Amino acid sequence: MRIWHRYLGFFFAGIMAMYAISGIVLVFRDTDFLKKKVEIQKELEPHLEASSLAKVLKQKGFKVEQEDSGQIIFNNGSYEKATGVATYSVKKLPFVLDQMTHIHKAKSSQPLFFLNILFGVALLFFVISAFWMFRPSTPIFKKGIYFTLGGIILTLVLLFV
Repeated sequence: MRIWHRYLGFFFAGIMAMYAISGIVLVFRDTDFLKKKVEIQKELEPHLEASSLAKVLKQKGFKVEQEDSGQIIFNNGSYEKATGVATYSVKKLPFVLDQMTHIHKAKSSQPLFFLNILFGVALLFFVISAFWMFRPSTPIFKKGIYFTLGGIILTLVLLFV
């Protein structure tokens, strides 16, 4: 078990680091931490109504600030009704961090969802195999059981409090 634990640990070191980094970054997803402003210009269908524009742009917090016969101005850009051109800005993570967070949040409809399943199974293996790293009669194993119980209690407190 030690050999499997060791070599799978080495093999998954890169993906574990990726999930750890993206997990930390995702904690700050409701802020502008590490994000940079990106200007986007899209050609959309002309003469859209504000409600349709919100659906087409798929932006969180979309809010119309002003509308007249030729233009819709919203919280982070504008839309020219006659031409269908929308110009707006979004805040994005740097490319590598953005890719990491997309993999971290993958859904079953996305092509890389299997990585999340594989990594989850690998983490479960590490949890279980850790109990075969030392003989149950050794003091370090007994101390490890106390730490395990402490971790389980902390988990239960986090879940139910």
